[in-house]
Amino acid sequence: MTQTQARPDVRSGTPKPPSGWTQLKWYGPGLMWMISSVGSGSVLFTPRVGSRYGYEYLWALLIVILFMWVMIREVGRYTVVTGKTILDGYRDLPGPKNWAIWLIFLPQVVAAVVTIAGIAALVGSALMLALPGNQAVYAVAIILLSSVLVVSGRYSKVEKATSVMAGVLILAVGAAAIQVFPGVGEIAGGLVPGIGDDFDIEFLLPWLGFILAGAAGIMWFSYWVAAREYGGPVEDSAGADQPPDNLGDYDNDEDFQQRRRDRLQRWMRVMSTTAIVGVVGGGLVIVAFMVLGAELLQPEGIVPEGIAVAEDLTRLLSEVWGEFGYWLLLVSIVIALGGTIVANQDGWPRTFADATLILAGDRLNPEPSPEGHRDERLQWRRWLGDRDNMKNFYVIVTVTVLPLVVFFVVRDPVDILEVGGIVAAIHTPVIVGLTLYLNKTKLPEDLQPGWLATPIMVLSGLFFTAVAVLYFMIERFGMDL
Repeated sequence: MTQTQARPDVRSGTPKPPSGWTQLKWYGPGLMWMISSVGSGSVLFTPRVGSRYGYEYLWALLIVILFMWVMIREVGRYTVVTGKTILDGYRDLPGPKNWAIWLIFLPQVVAAVVTIAGIAALVGSALMLALPGNQAVYAVAIILLSSVLVVSGRYSKVEKATSVMAGVLILAVGAAAIQVFPGVGEIAGGLVPGIGDDFDIEFLLPWLGFILAGAAGIMWFSYWVAAREYGGPVEDSAGADQPPDNLGDYDNDEDFQQRRRDRLQRWMRVMSTTAIVGVVGGGLVIVAFMVLGAELLQPEGIVPEGIAVAEDLTRLLSEVWGEFGYWLLLVSIVIALGGTIVANQDGWPRTFADATLILAGDRLNPEPSPEGHRDERLQWRRWLGDRDNMKNFYVIVTVTVLPLVVFFVVRDPVDILEVGGIVAAIHTPVIVGLTLYLNKTKLPEDLQPGWLATPIMVLSGLFFTAVAVLYFMIERFGMDL
């Protein structure tokens, strides 16, 4: 690494951070992240864990929520401080050119296609419980409607839609859980770490690995922070090989740089609070589903498979609240799954567009043709060189058309989601390691992860590495643990 590359990387300027009640307007990225993270994992796995174990592993849930808060905050840190997306940072890592971009990009394309298809299949199955029509009609409708929302509106419209969904989801699932809540004393027992006699790692691994967001969801927080312009607009450097032009200022005007870093510290606090909003909201939804599993399914001795979770929960809650309880929980499940599709269809294409622009470099921004000469290929390349156009291209292809093809070929949501789950499990420790290295080597010392965040990132990386290895061995090789 050259001396220039070793210098800290700070955005060239930053506006005044919000303060007081105005900060509430900046929590949209946290709510978007929350609604993207509580889809299939919460709906499918958490009630099953609650049914089999009650609250015995509540302590593990809280630890993973802490890990997730630190992970998304550290991804957001890089964007706030540098004005770049997280993939822009990965591009600058030492080694072969763009190796980290390829490592993220190709597997995530596979994960995006199968995850959208699988969750849409779950939505279709859930709606079939109470409405006329078949699974295919509902699955196709939710994919098409959410893609229209993402393509037709910029970030602000998607943020508003998912924020409303997040609020409704918390209220609905929370109200259902409160109705059957057993009391603080019973739940408090789950806060003490321990492993019971019925410990089944194969049963618990999918739940532990997919509590809240997977690897892609962690990166999306960087993109939503960038889209909301925390710390200022994104300073687009996709394809650039030269270091940022602010490094000279960093050496020559320390007073100016210190004022800028003070503002960035305050932006970091706003972003950190936004991350807390996301993980606390998502955590409340997951705990609510655990309560429903423990209080409704466990007394009946039911540990349902796949979408049968939704069927059994809605049936049992209707015995407590009547028809209102049935519809309340059904709406909650549909919002959890449908909202996840909307957020996923916004998050993945942002990542893919960024990766493509980095990998393509100047090839998508060619020099203008000679005067009077019109080259259609150059026009098309310049159109794709626009970040929003590239994002919409990926919305149509990778999270709309291809998922529809996969859905009609496979149909079974559990089989479809298994592939995406393996990619998420393997990629999460990769994201943790790359991000921690990036923040420790590229950022100014006073804007780097603190004394507590660093060991938590290391522990989370080790934890998800263990989950990934065990999950991969079980799913791919049938290893019996």
